[in-house]
Amino acid sequence: MPEEISDEDKETIKKVASDDNLSQAKSYASILVEQVIHAKETFERSLGSLFTSAFTAGLEIGISFFMILSAFALFNDVIPSRYAMVLSSLLYPIGFIIVVIGQSLLFTEQTSLLSLPVLNKIEPLHKLLRLWGIVIAGNIVGGCIFAALMIGLGLHMHLFTDHAIDVYAEHILGFEWWVIFGSAVLAGWMMGVAAWLVTSARDTLSRIVLVTLITGSIGFLGLHHSIVGNIEVFSALLYGNTVSLWRYLVFLVVVLVGNTVGGVVFVAVLKNRTFLFEIEKVKEQAAEARAKMDRRRF
Repeated sequence: MPEEISDEDKETIKKVASDDNLSQAKSYASILVEQVIHAKETFERSLGSLFTSAFTAGLEIGISFFMILSAFALFNDVIPSRYAMVLSSLLYPIGFIIVVIGQSLLFTEQTSLLSLPVLNKIEPLHKLLRLWGIVIAGNIVGGCIFAALMIGLGLHMHLFTDHAIDVYAEHILGFEWWVIFGSAVLAGWMMGVAAWLVTSARDTLSRIVLVTLITGSIGFLGLHHSIVGNIEVFSALLYGNTVSLWRYLVFLVVVLVGNTVGGVVFVAVLKNRTFLFEIEKVKEQAAEARAKMDRRRF
């Protein structure tokens, strides 16, 4: 908590965020306070630790695309391409489960989480921007290395072809920029919700189910996720025939901005404001109770 918060406000926050009953779902406030504490710990990590964790997440999330592309190439030989795309997308959650349960730093999952200390004036904005930059860089570098090594390996193992890589890339890129941006906003929003729901869960199995449902929906709908999308499009840049460097860079910038807007505005800001309104309500109730006690005394 920032030093300027009064002792009264701190006691109010403790009261709102109290969560002693393990048989019930976590309270709204306890989830938010837990996220703020976790984000504060992330701010205090060393730059090397942050980059290594983000780099690991970039590698791990590539497993989703490797599995999707292999399944798509297999299904595409026996059923129409559109249905092959939908069926293969059901493997989308695999990499996310590895990242979330393994607690590596993934940008879209951390976007809303890391902005909470800034929204509550615990950390300055410039530290958040630096942290985002490190996580994005680690995720992208890890993803590009995965694409260069593992997708190349898959080609030599005949799990898929360069044509399948191009088809999947066009499935991602074949829209106007504003459509990609809107899709990325929705994906960022859903990833922020996933982070919120994972914090609300009390056991690993529940977290796996929640991550599967949310990220599986993102994959099924074909929404644009910047870190997975980086691997999908970069693979086509390296091994395909339709993606140029400029097209790749524009796509990456648009999706990163869209994911950030979705995670910060639709999750962090709105849920944080709801928490602040709840704090004000509790303070008003406490003030009314004190006023009644004072009237009784006189």
